[in-house]
Amino acid sequence: MNVIKKYFYQSLGLFCVGMAYVGFVTPGIPFSIFLVIAAWAFAKSSPRLHAWLYNHPWFGEFLTNWTTKKVFPTKGKYFMIIVMSSTLAFTWFTTGNVKAVLYSGIFMALVAIWAWRYPGSLEEYNRRVMNKERIAWLR
Repeated sequence: MNVIKKYFYQSLGLFCVGMAYVGFVTPGIPFSIFLVIAAWAFAKSSPRLHAWLYNHPWFGEFLTNWTTKKVFPTKGKYFMIIVMSSTLAFTWFTTGNVKAVLYSGIFMALVAIWAWRYPGSLEEYNRRVMNKERIAWLR
């Protein structure tokens, strides 16, 4: 691999891990998408950093469950809905802009639908597999 590409992917991965840390502690900033991008970037550039990310105490279980079984934790889904709702309320009360609230709400609803179609736990995943159901509905 080209050295410039390797360092680009490593830099992108480290940036995304930093954003995931920020998103983990800051309401309104997602952490999951940054983790997925970081895992992809590290897979292309550094097996050591890729392994570190998958063994991380905060992010490892989420990434492993998402990668292997497409499990999106139910707690994360509820937290996402709370953050989205509070963001919409904040937008309405600070701007009063109906269009901004409407468009943001539609986008947030689509993201919520996307997230809720995946199993929320390993037990739910196993139940869907046993019953020969789709892992993610609306597919």
